[in-house]
Amino acid sequence: MKNDVIEILFIGDIVGRPGRRIVKDFLEENSFDFVIANVENASHGFGLTKKNHEDLKSYGINAMTSGNHIWDKKEVFEYINESDVLIRPLNYPDCEWGVGYRIFDIKGIKIAITNLLGRTFMAPIDSPFEILEKFVSEIKSKADLIFVDFHAEATAEKTSLAQYARKLGINAVLGTHTHIQTADETIYDDKMVYITDAGFCGAAHSIIGMDVETSIKRWLTCIHDRLDVSDSSVSQFNGIKFTFNKSSLNCEQVQRVSLIKDFSEV
Repeated sequence: MKNDVIEILFIGDIVGRPGRRIVKDFLEENSFDFVIANVENASHGFGLTKKNHEDLKSYGINAMTSGNHIWDKKEVFEYINESDVLIRPLNYPDCEWGVGYRIFDIKGIKIAITNLLGRTFMAPIDSPFEILEKFVSEIKSKADLIFVDFHAEATAEKTSLAQYARKLGINAVLGTHTHIQTADETIYDDKMVYITDAGFCGAAHSIIGMDVETSIKRWLTCIHDRLDVSDSSVSQFNGIKFTFNKSSLNCEQVQRVSLIKDFSEV
């Protein structure tokens, strides 16, 4: 890795064991200065157990963002306040659990990472736009770069927040939640990297990581049975890698990562 740049990998939503498996495999074969991953679906598709939290750390994930499912495994309340890597959405009102951002020192550059939830087709929550502006005003003197994982449904809301963040001087807006990798990665003004959705890591033969038949049954019957993670041996990896120049703090390169691996042959 070059000394004059910071090479960063952002991993899309990790879904269950197939997602954890391919993330471990990918990080064993590739190196970065810093790795961020959305982990809210890492434990059987809903939430994050303490064991999986520790396992993902051991794979080389330096920061973990989340979303609306972070609370699904109730044991999260037993360890979230002690975790030094996990970030819950910042715009939960008066939340006493966990933290909504963290600052990391990467090769002498301080990077603030925060997580925001969207409001379109989601449960009521504080405005991500208002919270982001307040956050920037409080953190800009403490961090050289500011990254946002925007966990939201609507593409219009994501692109709107990106343009809003652009004016605030944010350095990365990375979309998550829909699990479908978009092809709109870009760098705005040499300063801000953006993608509407980084995609997901999990079973390739699935419905966004979940069992195909159970997912289709939901649409046929309108009865929402509990979804199970697909047990396909073929996993996919989605993410985005980008580099920032340490001197100028400009984003020099952005590239989507998308691959599939059959673990039955391993």
